[in-house]
Amino acid sequence: MKSQDEAVAALVSAWPAIVEETRLVLGSELHYQAMVYHCLRLYGSIPLSQIGMNVKMWISDPSTELFRELDKRKKVEYHGGFEPIPDVCVFSEAVAGDWRRRNHELTMESLLLAIELKASERAGGRLGPGEIIGDILKLQAHREESRGRGGDFIPVMMVIDTAPFLEERMTLKSLEKTRLVARDAKVEFLYVSQETQVCSLTGT
Repeated sequence: MKSQDEAVAALVSAWPAIVEETRLVLGSELHYQAMVYHCLRLYGSIPLSQIGMNVKMWISDPSTELFRELDKRKKVEYHGGFEPIPDVCVFSEAVAGDWRRRNHELTMESLLLAIELKASERAGGRLGPGEIIGDILKLQAHREESRGRGGDFIPVMMVIDTAPFLEERMTLKSLEKTRLVARDAKVEFLYVSQETQVCSLTGT
């Protein structure tokens, strides 16, 4: 895995399995993250040393307005940077299987693709657009920070909306709203429910 194109191709190859398997079980976002990781390894053929989950990437003195604002919200003694933690990350060979927090500079430089995932797991409620849009904007800011440091990656928002009851899933209005925000932010958008799917990477 050496390029963004290869990382995208791996996700496209794994997507049919992600759709099929996430429709078969009901679980938490962490469980679905693990399923996506598994499918990318098995069907996307991503090497073990180039894919991580919940990878912490410390960014000192962020330049984007969003990350500067998020930095200010922390306790004073922790000011000076922000740490995005994408749910699933695909790296170039340069990362060499080491994406520990202490290795944040190389982790950022070698990042090829980052996925944030949201799932319809709420009892008595549905997945709303607010938290999804929040993740989309974080991905957008993360990519800007990466580019400002000589890197670049493909940001992906993935929504697993496979709850069995319609009242627990996103409304069509909410889905369209999040898709438009993702498009404007230049963040890839992937969505699956029990009946439909959306994958901007393939134009479907």
